[in-house]
Amino acid sequence: MTLSTLLTLGYEEADLDAFLATLEEHGITLLVDTRERAQSRRRGYSKTALGQALAERGIGYRHLRALGTPPSLRKEYRLSHDFALLERGYHAHLATQGEALAELGALAARERVCLLCYEADPAACHRSLIARRLQVLGLVGAVEHLHVPPHS
Repeated sequence: MTLSTLLTLGYEEADLDAFLATLEEHGITLLVDTRERAQSRRRGYSKTALGQALAERGIGYRHLRALGTPPSLRKEYRLSHDFALLERGYHAHLATQGEALAELGALAARERVCLLCYEADPAACHRSLIARRLQVLGLVGAVEHLHVPPHS
């Protein structure tokens, strides 16, 4: 059995149309939102608006709040900017999220899934930690981090 490829994408600095086009170009059928709170100051990226824009393009939307970064860890990171510290805390959080990880693995087995979060750089975002955990658990194969082309 071949494990599915999991994709990830951050919307920081991304024009909404270019973001949606990137998902379409990569054949995404389901966007899984890994933000703890699916709200954004960026127009079009809050849960309802984003879900509607995705539906218009035939892409599903699922918010897995349990995989979001807990508020205490986000606050600590904002103050320290120490990703290694966030990573340790988030790994401890992920260890308690077996049900959400299993659900995400099942979704990835039947859909072309892309994980969503804010940060453009996956190395500075918890979505890369989720992807790595899914690989370790044998729920997904390769991980590909997508990038939205700069707005021209």
